[in-house]
Amino acid sequence: MRIALAVVAILMSLSVQAAPTPFASLDRDLWPERLDSPVLFDVASRAQILSFAQVLQESEQLDETALAARLQLRQINLQMIRSVRARMWQRLWKSYEQAQLSCEQDASFCFPVTSMDDLRTQAVSFSANVGEFYSEWVEPSRRFHVSYLDEQLRKAALFPQTTSEIERLSEQERTGDELNDRLFLLTFVGGPGPEGSASDGLADYLRRQRVSGIFFVLGSRLQQRRDAGTPDTLRHLYARQCVGLQGWEYRSHAQWQGWQDSLKRSQARIQSELPEQYVPLFRPPYGQRRADGQAFMQAQELQVSLWDIDAQDNGPLTAEASAHRVLSLMLLWRKGVIQFHDSLPNAQPAVTWLLEHTAQSGIGWEDCQDYGHR
Repeated sequence: MRIALAVVAILMSLSVQAAPTPFASLDRDLWPERLDSPVLFDVASRAQILSFAQVLQESEQLDETALAARLQLRQINLQMIRSVRARMWQRLWKSYEQAQLSCEQDASFCFPVTSMDDLRTQAVSFSANVGEFYSEWVEPSRRFHVSYLDEQLRKAALFPQTTSEIERLSEQERTGDELNDRLFLLTFVGGPGPEGSASDGLADYLRRQRVSGIFFVLGSRLQQRRDAGTPDTLRHLYARQCVGLQGWEYRSHAQWQGWQDSLKRSQARIQSELPEQYVPLFRPPYGQRRADGQAFMQAQELQVSLWDIDAQDNGPLTAEASAHRVLSLMLLWRKGVIQFHDSLPNAQPAVTWLLEHTAQSGIGWEDCQDYGHR
């Protein structure tokens, strides 16, 4: 009887957190203009903002029951969803303000928006006012934004029982919203892979492009890589890059009793092997961490480093679809921390595509040391 009750409890728990919808991308080839100038980046950004604002506003018309059904959940944290929506509106308004600065050079998608209320008003009729030149992009953009919004609201609905990157647990935690407009930080997780793996090719590519990123490494994999090579193996791998920690193993640090030891061991290993590349940042696997962990983090002189643009390069998306997703979100939020998985094969071609297609767009890549020690 006890076993049967336990099985029922597990099944009920799983039903509360039903499988999320597949992660979405948006084919950038549907956008009829190349992003080969800052002005054209702004045009695409304004369109992206208004398209997302429209589906965000529509989601506010759903009552709690309808929203739970849409998110495939039996119960939702409606207060957190409202909080996340409010924060999204604030970022959208700030992003649109920045994107409007080039309206004198190109007036596409420039509307009389001087307040958040104006942005809401323009969003209502956005799809009907796009024009023929952009017509093939409209409906795929809408589908992408609906799916992306569901991803984010689902995380909000499960918070704080399941923590994630959707919300800070304290003001000391860092996200991408502290960066300046048009500035982005590349970050990589889950590595390093063995010698000759995708981690090596990616780090070498970034050096050749004179771009730096933060590699959040697993202590166990770092030690395996060190033990299999020479004393200079790790310094060569991460030359001119930055290294933060993800813990000793890729597992949730929210319920793991050994989470403090995980951070201590991996931090000590990185500081010993890579003192010049080390940055005092912790990227929690799956974004899951403890609400009562801030005192320990401060004692270790660590900060939680979250992200706000997820490439989803570790799932069914191809490398190009992953890159298209990232660029669409860069246009939407106009700044942020991007997360890739460096030990997987999709990361380098996705980053390569991204750098090539934004080379003339006026964006910048944040220096990893500047971000890591800020």
